[in-house]
Amino acid sequence: MKKPNVILIMTDDQGYGDLSCMGATDFVTPHLDRMAREGTRFSCMYSNSPVCSPSRASLLTGRYPGYAGVRAILAGHRRASGLTGEVPTIATALRDIGYRTGLSGKWHLGLKPEARPNANGFEEFNGFLAGCIDYYSHIFYWGMADGHTDPTHDLWENGKEVYANGEYMTERITRKAVEFIRAHRDGPFFLYTAYNAPHYPMHAPEKYLQRFAHLPWDRRIMAAMISAVDDGVGEIRAELERQSLLEDTIIYFQSDNGPSRETRNWLDGTEDPYYGGTSGIFTGHKYSLFEGGIRVPAIVSWPGHITAGRVIDSPHAAMDVFPTMLEACGGDVSRYALDGESMLGMLLGGAETAHEAIYWEMDQQTAVRKGKYKLVLNGRLVEGEEPRAPIFLSDLEKDPGERRNLAEELPGLTASLQEEALAWRKMMEENWEKQFADHYRNLT
Repeated sequence: MKKPNVILIMTDDQGYGDLSCMGATDFVTPHLDRMAREGTRFSCMYSNSPVCSPSRASLLTGRYPGYAGVRAILAGHRRASGLTGEVPTIATALRDIGYRTGLSGKWHLGLKPEARPNANGFEEFNGFLAGCIDYYSHIFYWGMADGHTDPTHDLWENGKEVYANGEYMTERITRKAVEFIRAHRDGPFFLYTAYNAPHYPMHAPEKYLQRFAHLPWDRRIMAAMISAVDDGVGEIRAELERQSLLEDTIIYFQSDNGPSRETRNWLDGTEDPYYGGTSGIFTGHKYSLFEGGIRVPAIVSWPGHITAGRVIDSPHAAMDVFPTMLEACGGDVSRYALDGESMLGMLLGGAETAHEAIYWEMDQQTAVRKGKYKLVLNGRLVEGEEPRAPIFLSDLEKDPGERRNLAEELPGLTASLQEEALAWRKMMEENWEKQFADHYRNLT
């Protein structure tokens, strides 16, 4: 059997409710909707973290963030430890079995040479290293207000800094992705297309804004930014069709975490919470371990192999992508220490599967989902606020929006899940301290 090409597409801070095939009624995303119709959509895909760097680390390494060496830790301001090269990525695994590997877009997994894409399995890198940049000048501004950084230009082709002032970053990411496909059409190839949209700053060309002139301003620019991504997905699929590669290519799409409420998103000058991105029916946003921060839109397509129009409702996580893609490409999953589980059998028509339990941690927050129940300890709805409740237990089948706290009604289950979640966190933190903490402390 011919080895399939693999394309992973990730968006940035896109909420569960910010895609028309996931329920948005004011957005128009025809290319992603078509991908869902012709492939499989996940109604319960989780990010492994409610913030960018750890969630991306899990996607690429198949591990919980702490076991990949990447945790978001507050130390005056938040920093995230980067990859070290010691933990294999899916790019490394596929490169080692003959794939050409490339990244177009956002990295956000370390600035030091050993943490950069070319040291972590990617043979070609076109994009930026930091967490966010201006969409037109490609300058990194984050942190200027509190004096932690100066504005820094951040656009690279492998180890060389390049300049493309005025080129809208979303369109550049798409263009470089298409060029990679064209250059390696004889395959097999692995391409990670990591859009920074719709992460702030809120920038979109007029041609996209015109499509949503009827929407309120904040919602309008969010719709425009996602529409630019959707057009990019359409261009990538069109190139695959031109090269007669669509049926030979697995495309997986997801957001890295829930929508942001950070003040950099506020465009109307008021103090109202940002309403541009939405988590749909779910409670919480980026940073929160309630569903709105970690349940994300996700779609996979592989025409002729994956059943068209299927919706998978069982819970899975981004860490499952590594073993799934590696198995599909004929690699030996057993060679790697992974927390994720392959979904390939299920995707090829098998019965739905699910993790026995999935865990999360973010600052003082800890959470576990086991079966239909989810426990959140010290769960915050918004960064910097007091916990919503010290212990919050939900039945996600009856209450997916986590509106009702069952902790007092089900004390035995609450105690059991709390013990399990804290034991997982303790084991993870001990491993992180032993293996990765020095790397974090040495960041400059």
